[in-house]
Amino acid sequence: MPATTDEGPQHRTGYPPGAATVETRLLVPLLKASHPVPAAAVTGLTALLAVALGLGAAAGLKAVAAVAAGQLSVGWCNDRVDLRRDRAAGRRDKPLAAGTLRPGAVGTAALVALSACVPLSLACGLPAGSVHLGCVAAAWTYNLWLKRTVLSWLPYTLAFGLLPAFLTLALPGRPWPPWWLTAAAALLATGAHFANVLPDIEDDLAGGVRGLPQRLGRRASQACAAVTVFASCVVLAVGPTGSVPLTGAVLIGATLVLCLISVAGPPALAGGRLPFVAIMAMAGADAVLLVLAGTHPVGQVRP
Repeated sequence: MPATTDEGPQHRTGYPPGAATVETRLLVPLLKASHPVPAAAVTGLTALLAVALGLGAAAGLKAVAAVAAGQLSVGWCNDRVDLRRDRAAGRRDKPLAAGTLRPGAVGTAALVALSACVPLSLACGLPAGSVHLGCVAAAWTYNLWLKRTVLSWLPYTLAFGLLPAFLTLALPGRPWPPWWLTAAAALLATGAHFANVLPDIEDDLAGGVRGLPQRLGRRASQACAAVTVFASCVVLAVGPTGSVPLTGAVLIGATLVLCLISVAGPPALAGGRLPFVAIMAMAGADAVLLVLAGTHPVGQVRP
């Protein structure tokens, strides 16, 4: 946290003496450094899936709390690891790179969140907790190593592909989820990886980050994101019954339009965060579809 003296880092971070509260000087930048939009999207998706799978209120709250803690730890770890690259790229939107947070504060927050994630995960039961901790470990492995390799997609695919298993293993009898739910989650996460990279792909290449999307380039990565999220929607719509209900057909149609725009649309659409936001919206739509349809995959479909 910045010093409170008139001559300290307070001036360098843009806060005049006495004008900033603790919340604005530390808590707000710390929240921003946690990647709050993806963290909220994943946590919200977990809550909706918990309802759809028939997880009770108490078990569902424990699962959502574990996922929230894990997501916070991953977000803070990501910003701390990327500090030098973000500074070199002039990322003033990142609190660490802008100097409004100290690296130690973010590193400590990441470790505290990770420490909280362990008991929260295990409170869901040893099998479920072990799966979730494996998911979080995959995400940290991405931050610390695989992000810069051709296997950058793998932690996303594994972590989110196993998210349904974390929830179903917390159910009585500890069943595994049906194959289609695992496949849909894995495909959706893979698409999210390709989409999330798009706004920063030039900065990533300049900073030496050469994951699979950076190696493929903007247009190819955008196409991969569109195709994988479309495949996820198809699997989710067809998997439960083997046929496509009306709501599933609408979802597939909307996603197909997104795919066509992403693959064949003008190059200008490749910029910005539109593909990432669209994929997160489709993830929410998939989960809401499960809740509204009253689908309980584990009880109705054999894995």
